[in-house]
This record gives sequence, C-alpha cells and structure tokens, in this order.
Amino acid sequence: MPASDPTFKITPSTTRLAAAEREKELKAIQFGRVFTDHMAVVNYRNGTWQDGEVKAYAAIPLSPAASVLHYGQAIFEGFKAYRQPDGSVSMFRPDENWNRFNRSARRLAMPAIPKDLFIGASEALVAIDEAWVPSGPGESLYLRPFMIATDPYLGVRPSETYMFLVIASPAGEYFPQGLKPVSVWVSKDYVRAAPGGTGEAKCAGNYAASLLAQAEAKDQGCDQVIWLDAIEREIIEEMGGMNLFFVYRQHGEPVVVTPALTGTLLAGITRSTLLDLAADLGLKAEERRLRLTDVLQDIASGAISEVFACGTAAVITPVGEIKGRGFAQVVNDGGNGPVAMALRDALLGIQRGTAPDKHGWMHAVPLGSAPR
Repeated sequence: MPASDPTFKITPSTTRLAAAEREKELKAIQFGRVFTDHMAVVNYRNGTWQDGEVKAYAAIPLSPAASVLHYGQAIFEGFKAYRQPDGSVSMFRPDENWNRFNRSARRLAMPAIPKDLFIGASEALVAIDEAWVPSGPGESLYLRPFMIATDPYLGVRPSETYMFLVIASPAGEYFPQGLKPVSVWVSKDYVRAAPGGTGEAKCAGNYAASLLAQAEAKDQGCDQVIWLDAIEREIIEEMGGMNLFFVYRQHGEPVVVTPALTGTLLAGITRSTLLDLAADLGLKAEERRLRLTDVLQDIASGAISEVFACGTAAVITPVGEIKGRGFAQVVNDGGNGPVAMALRDALLGIQRGTAPDKHGWMHAVPLGSAPR
C-alpha cells in the first residue's frame, strides 16, 4: 500500500528529537547506533496482515513466551535511502529486498508479506523521518525491515501471529577506519551454513552462529571472517555479512569473479548489482566455485590482483590481507584496487543520483503526504 493509503495509520511522535539535537547526531554517525523518531508496525493474525501504523520509535510489547524468543523465527532485511541532488529521497532496489525477505520467510515457515505493504511501510517511515536522511559523502538512511514470531506458546510449531516492523538509522561508513582495506580471518573451525540449512535465508540465527568465529577473527587482529563450505572446509563462500569478489588477470584484462550461489550463502543484492555494473563497465564477470588453496596461490602469483567484499551496509570494502592458521597473504600491497573503486564509484553514482539509473534501480519516495 502507498504511504498515503488511509488504512496505513500515521501517528506522529510527540517526542521528536529537536532539530539541533538531530543535526548533532548526524554529524557523528555510527552505524546502527542512532534511530529515527518513528517506526512502522504491521501485525499478522487470524491468517491475514492487519492495517499498518507508523508511530513513535519505542519498545515493543512481547510476551516472555513469544515464539521468537524460544524457537528463533526471526528474519530481516537491510536497504538504504539516499538523498538526491534535487533534495528528494530514493531507496535502492527495495523490490529485491522484498523478494529475498519472502524467500527467507518461506524457509522459516513464516507468512509472506505483500509487496505494497513491505515497500509502503518503508515509504511511510522515510517520508515522516525525511529530516534524518543525511546528504554527506558516503551517508544514507539505513532501513531495517524485520519480522518476528509473537505467539505466546511453547509448543514447537510455526507461530500463528507475527509482527513486521521497519526501523531506520542514519548511516555513514560501515567500518570505523572508513574506506581502507580490511584484514580477514579464514575460519576452519566453524561454518556458517550447511547444505539444506538456512544459509541463503537472512535469519537472525545465522548471525548469532557467526559471532564466535567473528570474535576469533578479532583475536587474530582481523576485521572480519571468511566462511568456507561445511563439507571440505575449502570452498570460499562469503565474508561475515558480505559477499566476496576476486579480480583475476586473464590475458592482461581484469575478470571479476564471485563465489557461485549454492544455497548455503546469501544471494546479496549488492552482489547481483555489481555483476550487472561490471558488464556496464566492459568487464567480464563470472560466478564459480573458488578453492581457498587456489585463491591463495593466485594472489601470491599475481593472477588475482584484488579482493573485495560488498553488501548493503559496507557497499564495497577492499580486502588487504587474508590470514589463517599458518598463512598470511597480502593482497594488492594492502591497498585499494582500481576495479573495486571503479565499481564502487559507479554504484554510488547511481544511488546518489549523480549518474544515470539505466536499470531503474532507484525507487523515489513520495514525501509530500507525511506529517511534519
């Protein structure tokens, strides 16, 4: 439903942050630390989605017996809204996030949400909290739609009631060091996902299971963890909450390669976007299985010239070093690579409205109907 639909109730907060305080927060953005004045909420009961509401950001009522707290039925998405040169605001590919959200819902036996409700809730939230959309380089408003099981019942079965919410947080650079290459730790003790599991779903449990390996990476002086497959512990899958890309040199020309989707890694929207953008830039792009041993050898020989990660939050982040037990391989002398930077510039140009959007990826937010 569109933001102006009368069945989508708008209840402005009576405790909005004053403009001066909001500007203060926007000058010192930390990813995921500060949230806008409102949130969108839609409940599911009796087999159907109810009318939605945008209201003051606040704690949500939840029974201690709620299914989500015991059996983990929780999924989420993440996408961004960008300030455009003319002052308007556009969201990047929210339809793809809706598609993936419903794929995750299906895997966790949760109800699908209609597209107009998913995007309408996001539009309504951005419209009422437009003042929170920053305009500086590398800045955006990060939107987090999520769904949780709310049935107060301890029996092991899918919940019969759910709550869908959208919250928003102004975002700058994802990594504290800004656009600098990160170091990554290859985890062989832990796996993120196994065949037949929930690897391609964006569910909360996947991230909970990743935290121990992430802590191990930090202990080894690394910023992030690289996940390998569950069977051989040799096939590269993804990095933390991001997809990975490798730039090979073939006959003197760069070829952009990313691990093939197998059902055990997340089908990243930034990932698919970069595959299209690579073609736009005249680059060859491939999806295939990549073995860790081969990748390390190819980096050492120069056959791989760059490694970078991508995702909604971080956009594109170069990898400067890959470490694991018994090895440490520097990539591209620890610097930013030209292919990664070209793709990043192309993507940000579209998102910020300074480059043509020939693929129709940007979704304009109707701002006029929101209460101020």
